[in-house]
Amino acid sequence: MSGAHRPWTRDALDSALVEQGHGGRALVVVPAWNEAEALPAVLVELSSKIPGVDVLVVDDGSTDGTADLVRRSGTASVVSLPFNVGVGGAMRAGFLYAERNGYRAVVQCDADGQHDPADIARLLAELDAGLDVVIGARFAGVGTYQVGGFRRIAMKFLASSLSRITGTRLTDVTSGFRASSARAVAVFAREYPPEYLGDTIESLVVARRAGLSIGQLPVELRERQGGTPSQSSFKSVIYLGRAVLVLGLAVLHRGAGKDDA
Repeated sequence: MSGAHRPWTRDALDSALVEQGHGGRALVVVPAWNEAEALPAVLVELSSKIPGVDVLVVDDGSTDGTADLVRRSGTASVVSLPFNVGVGGAMRAGFLYAERNGYRAVVQCDADGQHDPADIARLLAELDAGLDVVIGARFAGVGTYQVGGFRRIAMKFLASSLSRITGTRLTDVTSGFRASSARAVAVFAREYPPEYLGDTIESLVVARRAGLSIGQLPVELRERQGGTPSQSSFKSVIYLGRAVLVLGLAVLHRGAGKDDA
């Protein structure tokens, strides 16, 4: 489970889909903001690789016809938000949709094609094994994805800090490829943080406080299949810096509290 790359047979993957699916009871949520260029191929791949799982695209205030594209495809449902609220807000809408429609598991998958839908069954299998939140981790011994400079340092600090907070070793806490159990869906439908990086970093703190179990699974990140990132590299660095500061203060406060006890 956490940090271990276990081999999976085709039968094991199919069993995971059946266990979590129960006729479509697992939902893949794809937050999308102006991803009309990459999204069609993503929907085709989702349909071919995980035909037993329902797909919901949350159109996050797109201006490029994303919602109409999804409706024409006939391969996914779509919820359209009136304006852009960010990944966290879009995912909260997805969790609320899942809860109201009786889904037992939610998998977040990017609309740009960087996540391989074949890994979704593996994430669901980890939920079957008892985890509530499973992160598809890029820095866990699989693939060649790398970041440099301040981003690398910040991401290592965040992973180390959240490993301490959650009580499990995590290497990639900013990954947006993750699965949530029914217990996690019930929490996230009401408490999922809408801020940028809150959907990845702060959501793990929310999950821990709610008593949810957290782990990770090694995955390989692919190249973006089209379009442009929703956040610039400069803005990502700023948000990572803010996240490092907030988590650093939290860890120091936690340590001071233990010393005083």
